[in-house]
Order: sequence, then structure tokens, then C-alpha cells
Amino acid sequence: MAHTFLSLLILILTIFTLNPTVKCGSRARAYVESQCRPTLYTDLCTRTLLPFATKTNTPDPEQLARISLTTCLFKARLTKAYVNTVDKAFDKTKNARYYEAVTDCLSQINDGVTQITQSVKEQKRMMRDGEKDFSWHESNVETWVSTALTDVTACLDRISDRAIGGKEKGLIKAKVLNVKHLASNSLALFNRFATRHRESRRIKTP
Repeated sequence: MAHTFLSLLILILTIFTLNPTVKCGSRARAYVESQCRPTLYTDLCTRTLLPFATKTNTPDPEQLARISLTTCLFKARLTKAYVNTVDKAFDKTKNARYYEAVTDCLSQINDGVTQITQSVKEQKRMMRDGEKDFSWHESNVETWVSTALTDVTACLDRISDRAIGGKEKGLIKAKVLNVKHLASNSLALFNRFATRHRESRRIKTP
């Protein structure tokens, strides 16, 4: 598990041979902020993408969408690991309601991780194939990220039961909500890229 997390982090930090840096020019910031405008969580979007934008090397819209989605996957897997730890720690006989809610949430997070993983792989195949089956790949990514959003929302609904308390509840909600926001931003960035790409190539809408 730790090896998987490390591999994902390395992928994020080296994707497209871009080197994250805390220093960026005002033009790079303006560019990232403009790309993030279609997202619901613009501040999070900017914080996620800005380290990859430099004065001399600025990711294009497809790369930004992929960075966002890969970051989402990394956070989703970390969240899955935490919820799994909490799930194992609860005594299902003494905390039956809480245990059931956490278990249900874990199931939803598992599904969400699967969907986001498929989406990351599909976007890579999309760029490898070029115009071939572009619309089909596009539809798959949109469907799977949307399904992941549904999954994490279901987890949040399940864990928000007023009868459930404890610091673990707050941490789970915060982590899952972060994944939800990242997934939402990733979908918006991907949709922006795909729509403009289709329009420029006159590709039919899926």
C-alpha cells in the first residue's frame, strides 16, 4: 500500500516531466486561474495546479486535467486507507450503527477509487490514440468520474448521521469532501479540454 502511494506521488510530481515549484510568475498564476474558472472549487483547483506551472513550462489544458485527476486518485487512495483503518478499529458489537456507516462509506470509497483509476488510465489511452475513438474515451472518462462523485457523495451522506460522533467522523468527512471537490474540479477541467478539442477538430459529440 505504501509503495502504491509513493508511486502515485512520484507520478504526480513527474507527470509530463514538469517539476513542481512553489515559485511561479504572475503569468503562470493568471493562466492557471483562467483554466480553473469553470470549476466549482477554484481556490483548490489553483492550489492543485499552480506548483506545476512555471514561467518557462506551462501545462496545456489536457495536462492540467490529467494532473488534477491523478491528484484526486492519490487523495482518494489515502482516504480509503484511513477509512479502512477506522473501520477495523471499531467494535461492531458496541458501535453497531457507527460501524455499519463506516463500512458502507468504505465500500463507496472503494468504488470511487476504482472509477478514478479507470479514468486516469482512459485519459492516457485517449491521448495515445489521438483522434481515433476520441469521443468514446471522452464518454468513458466523464462517466467514471461522475460515478466516483456519486460514490463519495453517498459516503458523505452515510457518515453524516447525527447519531454518529467522534473525531474520526470529522476526519473522514474532511478527507472525503476533499476527494469530492478534487473529482468535481477534475471533471470540469476535463470537460473544458475535451469540448475545445472536439470543436477544434470537428469531432462529433459522443
